[in-house]
Amino acid sequence: MLSSECRKEIIDLINREVVPAMGCTEPIAVSLCTAKAVEILGRKPEQIKVYLSPNVLKNAMGVGIPGTDMIGLPIAIALGALVGKTEYQLEVLRDVNPEAVAQGRAMIDDGRVQVGVKDGDCETLYIEAQAFAEGECATAVIAGSHTNFVYLTKGEQVLLDNRIPASAAADVKHVDLTLRTVWEFATTSPIEELSFILEARRLNKAAADESLRGKWGHCLGRTIRESNGSHRILGDTILSHMVGYTSAACDARMGGAKIPVMSNSGSGNQGIVSTLPVVVYAEDTGATEEQLIRALILSHLTVIYIKQSLGRLSALCGCVVASTGSSCGVTYLMGGGYEEVAMAVKNMVATLTGMICDGAKPSCALKLSSSVSTAVMAAMMAIEHRCVTAYEGIVDDDVDKSILNLTTIGSRGMLETDRMILHIMTHK
Repeated sequence: MLSSECRKEIIDLINREVVPAMGCTEPIAVSLCTAKAVEILGRKPEQIKVYLSPNVLKNAMGVGIPGTDMIGLPIAIALGALVGKTEYQLEVLRDVNPEAVAQGRAMIDDGRVQVGVKDGDCETLYIEAQAFAEGECATAVIAGSHTNFVYLTKGEQVLLDNRIPASAAADVKHVDLTLRTVWEFATTSPIEELSFILEARRLNKAAADESLRGKWGHCLGRTIRESNGSHRILGDTILSHMVGYTSAACDARMGGAKIPVMSNSGSGNQGIVSTLPVVVYAEDTGATEEQLIRALILSHLTVIYIKQSLGRLSALCGCVVASTGSSCGVTYLMGGGYEEVAMAVKNMVATLTGMICDGAKPSCALKLSSSVSTAVMAAMMAIEHRCVTAYEGIVDDDVDKSILNLTTIGSRGMLETDRMILHIMTHK
């Protein structure tokens, strides 16, 4: 068993990275940054200007904003200025109401909200909001992670400046992990230290249930679970339950449902995929609560580990990482040990690497459904000791090196892909 000090460090890491979020985290982080600028200004702004890194712009262009029936950044910025509260963090728009939405529409129509790309080099996750009123300007900058304020000013007064040295995630202490450490923590830590992860089950199941009661996004979850005779095609199986329920939660989140989900590493969709396939498999197979808790910890911590080298935003779809985590959790629930979990990871690296992120949007549910299906197949193969070998593609005998190969491709190898995606999205 890991030492109590090591366990505490990892628990603190999970609690920092697995947090509730309402709406897609990129536009919500923009709302948060805007709200901070307005709070510093201390009065209702006459104009808001926002400058973003290309990756933040890409991820915020096409997603529904909770409580608005609207899509994209302008309304997220306007509502951040009007009703956003920074104390709510990634639930900053919790107080949205129809009156605020109407006022936000008026701000946009009056040309008082401007959005642009940040000139020059900046971090992959960069948000700068400037609020103007009565000849005064307040500025707030988030960089590195979605809630990490690095620069605050009011007029000429600098209130905070943590921009130098730049940090990829200044509010997140780095914890050295390997897949072996992740496994040992998840499977040997006292269960009472881990039960907090059940809140992820509660929040993300609630999002799926909300989706199945309504019509959100492309209704992929409802299509799989309920309509059009889908049982004749997919069958009433554990896999169809896992895929349908996970897709449903994404439908609601990307469609703008005003309901929080438990995120992972700054992404609600990553939190959904880290959670719901594991929960549904556990429930359908009669796993104990302790087994579910350990499987969820294994899934979420694997995702955190992989994201440490991938970074917050990249051209690689986050569901690739999240479904790798859930494949580990499902493999554990199937009776697998560390060897089988490592095989599942290699199988995932061999399959989904290269799936692009072309922004957050309702169709993300389709990618989540593909990733969950792959996670189950990877786990089934691993339980049978069938694993992609080091003679095949980017997989290495060392599972941690295989993970590094995946994240190197996503963070460095796909940079030109990222630029091309944004060019296509902004020139349609």
